[in-house]
Amino acid sequence: MLRAESGATLITVQRGAAVEPVGDVLEAYVARESANEVLEALSALGVQRMGGIILDPVETSLSEAADRAVEAAPGDPADAVVWEELLAQTQEESTLNPTFLAFITLACLLAVVGVATDSPVTVVGAMVVGPEFGPLAAIAVSLVRKDFRLARRSALALLTGFPVAMGIAVLASLIWEHLGWITVSSVNDSHNVDFIYEVGPFSLVVALLAGAAGMLSLVTSKSSALVGVFISVTTIPAAGYAAVAATLGEWDKAFMSVGQLAVNMVGIVVAGVIVLQLRPGHGREGGPMHRLKRSFAASR
Repeated sequence: MLRAESGATLITVQRGAAVEPVGDVLEAYVARESANEVLEALSALGVQRMGGIILDPVETSLSEAADRAVEAAPGDPADAVVWEELLAQTQEESTLNPTFLAFITLACLLAVVGVATDSPVTVVGAMVVGPEFGPLAAIAVSLVRKDFRLARRSALALLTGFPVAMGIAVLASLIWEHLGWITVSSVNDSHNVDFIYEVGPFSLVVALLAGAAGMLSLVTSKSSALVGVFISVTTIPAAGYAAVAATLGEWDKAFMSVGQLAVNMVGIVVAGVIVLQLRPGHGREGGPMHRLKRSFAASR
């Protein structure tokens, strides 16, 4: 099967090398554009049931055979989405566990401090610490792949994580208000962080742009761009501001902050879905743009 795949080369077989389970070890260099097709074929053969399939990205390869495989594979490696790789990454980052709850709670508390002290720098710190992009990206992937189990897991992480974090933030705000560290006047005078609850057209625009950049960074493994995404979206800060405002009885600002949170979350998911739909998908089938190019070529 691998020898018939134009995007696979450097194939080696080690007979009887596997001890548990007993069997052969097969290795091959597979062009990124052909990865989905090869993985589907191996899965259809039941390799994952009898043994295992390990996908290991190659950072550097000095091989003319590998270069020829990349050239022979359909599409461009920069545009290829390896779905199993993306699913594994999003599943890991969208699981509700103590670590996720700890990060989202710490981020929300940082946002509360940023609001109370009128400190945009602290608010930015809260944006970076927040882990909410993982579940949002996973929801986008699940919608494209129709993987509703992943969607439920991601939704559970968000629907549990945010209420828990906001609840703890409310308790912290009550304590700090009792100590005199937070007052209504101090929050009303925090004009440097007014952007958190001020919902407008650009709230959605920023969320869409950040969501698109975030999904692109995931599918292209450009993780450095994720920091900019975290700083761009107003999710965690909105949750923190809502907690402070509710504690002080500023319900209009609390509801506006929740609205900001909802707009940003929806924008990120929608942008993620659009990015995935516009990129090549399964091997030679490709995404909408690839199919459009193929149809155009056939009509000429």
